Amino acid sequence: MTQPEERTERTETAVFAAGCFWGVEETFRRLEGVVDTEVGYTGGTRPEPTYREVCAGRTGHAEAVRVAYDPERITYDELLRVFWDNHDPTQVDRQGPDVGTQYRSEIFTFSPEQATAARASREAEEASGRHRRPIATRISPAAEFWPAEDYHQRYLEKRGLSHCAV
Repeated sequence: MTQPEERTERTETAVFAAGCFWGVEETFRRLEGVVDTEVGYTGGTRPEPTYREVCAGRTGHAEAVRVAYDPERITYDELLRVFWDNHDPTQVDRQGPDVGTQYRSEIFTFSPEQATAARASREAEEASGRHRRPIATRISPAAEFWPAEDYHQRYLEKRGLSHCAV
């Protein structure tokens, strides 16, 4: 298991929503060049949302993972490839058995360059022929990110799991 690396001045941030954040965090946390991950809520309207509020569908937030990465060791395009490869981007407001707007597929961008790369990657994924249905993934400017409760951080790692058992 790869340990998180030390943050440097070269660290950049990416935020992805791709279903339940426990498995999404574990996937990104294991990548070479990722220096930190944090699960939380973003893309909604209520300040300081709780897990209970988000799951009740009252805030508009998505469960998301904030990824701090060293762009000299892993590129944003590589992170996008991991995003596409590790969930079903054709599902609307769900992933597998998890249903609700908090489980939507969405990329939150921090710069015009990230937005351009995200749109190009979505177009390439749509054209790839890998999916029988249209891509439902949204691309939005980064919004306020609210860290999830402590017990959600590194949830699978704390339990000795490598993935969610679905």
